[in-house]
Amino acid sequence: MSEIAGVVGIEDGFEDVGEEEPNLVRIGKKPIMNYVVACMTLLNNGVGEVMVRGRGQSITKAVETVDMLKRAFMKNIKVHSVDIGTEEIKRDDGSIASLSMIEIMLGN
Repeated sequence: MSEIAGVVGIEDGFEDVGEEEPNLVRIGKKPIMNYVVACMTLLNNGVGEVMVRGRGQSITKAVETVDMLKRAFMKNIKVHSVDIGTEEIKRDDGSIASLSMIEIMLGN
């Protein structure tokens, strides 16, 4: 997995299309605390809002990340919006997969 400019990437066999957002924390296979720390780092470095995005089996971990951040580390953080949906993703082998996803926007 990679961490570039505050964006935490996932390695799930899916190829992303489009540019990365500098305030995005993408949930993957790492422990929840890694994503909590990534959110805290972005927020403490002056980013006004952070989006936590989970897809497929990572949706639960995304919700747990936000809950732990609110409950234990940044009690004043607010959830601005929660969006759910389905993405069609092109896999490395060329097939198309539908993945459920959640995007949680956090800020002060």
